[in-house]
Amino acid sequence: MQFPESWLREFCNPPLSTNELANVLTMGGLEVEETRPVAPPFQGVVVGLIVEATPHPNADRLRVCRVDVGEDRLLQIVCGAPNARAGIRVPCARVGAALPPGADGAPFEIRQAKLRGVESEGMLCSARELGLSDDHGGLLELSPEAPVGVDIRDFLQLDDTIFVLKLTPNLAHCLSVYGVARELSALTGTPLKPLEFPKIEPRTDATLPVKVAAPDLCGRFSGRVIRGVNPQAVTPAWMVERLRRCGQRSVSALVDISNYVMFESGQPSHVFDLERIHGGLEVRWGRPGERLKLLNGQTVELDETVGVIADAEQVESLAGIMGGDATAVGDATRHVYLEAAFWWPRAIAGRARRFNFSTDAGHRFERGVDPALTVEHLERITDLIQKICGGEPGPVQDLPVNVPSPEEVRLRVDRAEKVLGMPLGIERCEQALRALSLPTRRLDESQLAVLPPTFRFDLRIEEDLIEEIARMIGYDQLPDETPLAPLQAKPSAESERSAADLRRVMADLGYDETISFSFVDEAWERDLAANPDPIRVLNPIASHLAVMRSTLVGSLLSALRFNLDHRVDRVRLFEIGRVFRRNPNVAESAFEVAGIDQPLKLAGIAYGQTDVPHWDGPGRWVDFFDVKGDIEQLFEPRRLSFQASEHPALHPGRSAAILLEGRSIGFVGELHPRWRQQWEFARPPVLFEIDFRAACERVVPRLIEVGRFPVSIRDIAIVLPDGVLFGAVSAAIERAAPGTILRDVRIFDVYRPKAAGAESDQAVPAGHRSLAIRLVFGSNERTLTDAEMDEAVSTILASLQREFGARLRA
Repeated sequence: MQFPESWLREFCNPPLSTNELANVLTMGGLEVEETRPVAPPFQGVVVGLIVEATPHPNADRLRVCRVDVGEDRLLQIVCGAPNARAGIRVPCARVGAALPPGADGAPFEIRQAKLRGVESEGMLCSARELGLSDDHGGLLELSPEAPVGVDIRDFLQLDDTIFVLKLTPNLAHCLSVYGVARELSALTGTPLKPLEFPKIEPRTDATLPVKVAAPDLCGRFSGRVIRGVNPQAVTPAWMVERLRRCGQRSVSALVDISNYVMFESGQPSHVFDLERIHGGLEVRWGRPGERLKLLNGQTVELDETVGVIADAEQVESLAGIMGGDATAVGDATRHVYLEAAFWWPRAIAGRARRFNFSTDAGHRFERGVDPALTVEHLERITDLIQKICGGEPGPVQDLPVNVPSPEEVRLRVDRAEKVLGMPLGIERCEQALRALSLPTRRLDESQLAVLPPTFRFDLRIEEDLIEEIARMIGYDQLPDETPLAPLQAKPSAESERSAADLRRVMADLGYDETISFSFVDEAWERDLAANPDPIRVLNPIASHLAVMRSTLVGSLLSALRFNLDHRVDRVRLFEIGRVFRRNPNVAESAFEVAGIDQPLKLAGIAYGQTDVPHWDGPGRWVDFFDVKGDIEQLFEPRRLSFQASEHPALHPGRSAAILLEGRSIGFVGELHPRWRQQWEFARPPVLFEIDFRAACERVVPRLIEVGRFPVSIRDIAIVLPDGVLFGAVSAAIERAAPGTILRDVRIFDVYRPKAAGAESDQAVPAGHRSLAIRLVFGSNERTLTDAEMDEAVSTILASLQREFGARLRA
């Protein structure tokens, strides 16, 4: 919220400088985010009256003006503004004046000059040339009452400061100049000038039938008919300027008056064109299929969760947020209907954001507006309309159907002292609360009861009152002692690794961590995860980041592409992050959203040479087995198995599922050729993604006796069909090994026959291959005999022959 300092001081004017005033408000909880001057520095500009304006003899678009600036003679000034004409009063910069600095930072000095052969003794200024606005359509026209020759800074009160407040949601009562003034009065003890609500006597008996059909939407509805208004009346310059300093542009007199009262006292209102209302008005919830064209030109689809004001034929307004285009006031408006209502905050909250816009009215109503003064605000608006636009008002219609009833809140003084960490006493608490216009009564010498006024929706529990006391004391006055609290370290289970442990392991393996957004391009989900229905972001920060990711693959590919574009040729990246998937089995809880599964994943990507370039020989390009080895080291000493599988992002013949104790915990493989071409990678990167919880599991080391007997090794070479994988062979060997004497199974050679068309290989026929396998046997009780090992090898070979048709290579 922003407003001019001068307006604030009309209601409360403490003897403080601008900086001191800003500090008092900030320390009272009303953070002053920015202060800036109303106008940039300039001097020598006065009110000038154009007495005569004639065409320039040598230029079609220039005029030669004779201007009265309160001196003994008229000044001759050449002007090119389209609205330069006799009889208007405008800012006039005399010779020697200094206008606001330009792009170079130097003031623009006005000098006597000759334009197309005609002498010019100054410059007539637009609002943009004075730094007052961006309007450069012509000269800034001043009111006819502007005294000629008076300094323009004095006449327009430009030696003023704009205050920009950053208010928290519980300070809705400060969303007006008077609300801030009320707080300032409480903070400084300076008297507060009360708001004046004149009583306007009706001149006609004109009314409009109104029905409030939704008390849970509208608690109080007040309205009034005013007939015979002049919609083309000019908004007074002082009102236009105040609205501008509040960040609101002038629209028309009727709309400006409504906005002015909202900034003044915090009550939004709406002005309907009475003749465009069919029958009466009904306040109700919307209905599915209804549509409304708003004042901003946007057409919205309504439903039963959105409040509306409708007439006998159609919806005319989005309740508490924005009026409709059909009943907007215009130049042809003759009769109007004023509306000021109390809308329940929960019925307004979030509705404007659903339609991707926000309004000042909705911002106030969703935080809470005083329901007790709707009639008084109508009287204030009526008074201003009569003074500016004329008209004959009818009686005020007031329908208080569901006005909130404040409930007392109790305050324990000892509790307040404990929270704030300082001695207070009941008198100091009582004084602070009463300064804020909060009625208090003593229950005893240690407790107070406070009945919140109607404009304080935020005061509901004891902590709210403690906060008010802290604001009155001043946050800078609170003690800054370090809080004392018992700290007890909570040791983590020895069988579980932390995220920091995993990060250290990945760093030791040569990977760098990357952190990316959880929302991604929808195309990534479609292409890389085969996810046709991703979870959508309601209000994305960018159009291409519109869905929540269900895999980390896209984020890693994007990071890889970024590095390659910056000439980083060898890339190892990993990320620990959440993914988001639909799962109807997930129930709502403190840490879960119903229907959404949010597991943590650990993913990595490798690209480029296995090592940095070296003089000793050419490097080797990273492949599937390099990354597979990294994953195995991450899980060491637990044993993983890998099973051929397919994944939408990976090469169908060079990818595998990662299995831990028989359960799938992730995948690893080369990027699919289609996506490699799309992302323009010279070589296929290798990716993996595993379950974070599985990676956190750790085998607790245990003490075992060192074997006293030597191990025995037997190497065998078996011929198998090409389709049989070593993982299946290894599992079969472990199942077939007798007792517990088999210690390890390793593959150390693979042989395939020569290419087709070459001389045939009798030992290994086409379509087969030879695997050289090392079997390690041992016992903790004795040295194994040759006979025992021969029997074990025979058993293993027999099992392989039964399961895979394997035979011992000759």
